Amino acid sequence: MTDLPTRVDIQEEGPREGFQIEPGPIPTADKIALIDALSATGLRRIQVASFVNPKLVPGWADAEAVVAGFTPRAGVEYHGLWFSPSGLQRALAFRDRLTIFGSITVSASEAFSRQNLNRDHAGQLEAMRKHVAAHQAAGVPVTRVSVQAAFGCNFSGDVPAARVVSVLAEALALAEETGCTIERASIADSMGWATPLRVERVIGAVRERWPALKLVLHLHDTRGLGIACALSGLRMGVSTFDAAVAGVGGCPFAAHPGAAGNIATEELVFLCEEMGIETGVKLEPLLEAATLAERIFGRRLPSAMIRGGGLDRHRVHAAA
Repeated sequence: MTDLPTRVDIQEEGPREGFQIEPGPIPTADKIALIDALSATGLRRIQVASFVNPKLVPGWADAEAVVAGFTPRAGVEYHGLWFSPSGLQRALAFRDRLTIFGSITVSASEAFSRQNLNRDHAGQLEAMRKHVAAHQAAGVPVTRVSVQAAFGCNFSGDVPAARVVSVLAEALALAEETGCTIERASIADSMGWATPLRVERVIGAVRERWPALKLVLHLHDTRGLGIACALSGLRMGVSTFDAAVAGVGGCPFAAHPGAAGNIATEELVFLCEEMGIETGVKLEPLLEAATLAERIFGRRLPSAMIRGGGLDRHRVHAAA
């Protein structure tokens, strides 16, 4: 355990994660409305679209229309996601609206790599070498490494911390070989296997090998332990998290239909506020955005904060 961070940075992934996994179509205008609502909460990074094959992820067939339609707000970085040269080219058309950077993505589970990326680990490393070259040819920096399935896999079971260290080492070696400057490494719980103890073990093992490497935790709330895992991450000194408004999202290739999505942004913000950790995010507008998300999705979403709300109004009432 290390000192708690004094500030936490949050990348909001609700639009990209949420709309990619919904079985029914969501109007483009509603996607834009949610992005604009999130832009007004104090969030500084929002992932707004996925430039992927619409046959595989039909929820993002309208990526261009969404990115062209939202209203950028000063001080907010808007990101996209892609896995192929064609996706990169689609994103580059919006360089005036998006912050474009590349990521080296690997999986700690060979089985999940085949399921999610249609390649074994060696094939994925070779694909990432070409991926980096395509970004460099386009003048796009590759600044992030991501390790998927870092806590366990629905297809192959438990993933040892040593395996996470091993695949991360290979990804960082590839970055060094190709001249990339890595700013952060994302440790992702792609299928909801993380528990507080697993987080401590994996983050501890990574920290022991690379004590100065900036880490990002990407957590899912499949079994209701997402926010507890975030607390473990905070106690391990992690200061950057991915989260999704109202707890939307999930991996479409995880073979776990109906599972809860990412940790809810508003629950993470509330946890940090109650611990005296700054996020820069205003909770009440964020709760309004979460309520909007629930209306857009047309069903009850996982976030408990939508129904429970924050404590400030109760404190005011009690003081009065």
